[in-house]
Amino acid sequence: MASHAFIHLVEGSAQQTISLQQVEELFLYYKEITGKTGEQLQFDYDQSAFPYECTQEEGYLSLTSEERGYAKMYIGAGPVNEEAFSFLQITLPADSKYGDRNKANEFSKFLAKKLKGELTLFNGRKMYYYKR
Repeated sequence: MASHAFIHLVEGSAQQTISLQQVEELFLYYKEITGKTGEQLQFDYDQSAFPYECTQEEGYLSLTSEERGYAKMYIGAGPVNEEAFSFLQITLPADSKYGDRNKANEFSKFLAKKLKGELTLFNGRKMYYYKR
């Protein structure tokens, strides 16, 4: 069964709307900073830190991995309704593997912190990264 995490952009967020292109740029930034951690440790950490490749499909981003223990996750963006703020949905399909959930939690926390949004984790718990 698929599971989902949501990042809602609220009044206190850094921005009120987001596009898939912006999410893809944040993905590339995340891969870059995790790679720099490996450089500092003198360890080839790029593929271990976040072993996904991003492709933009129609209406969502598909993050796939060939590494052992990882498979895929999807990220979609959109408005709640015409008057409300945007949100991101991180989806783990039914055939995702054990490592996907951990990496999806890490990446969703990174996105929520960067965007100063409200994160609803896969287990239903909420984390607030904006000033209330």
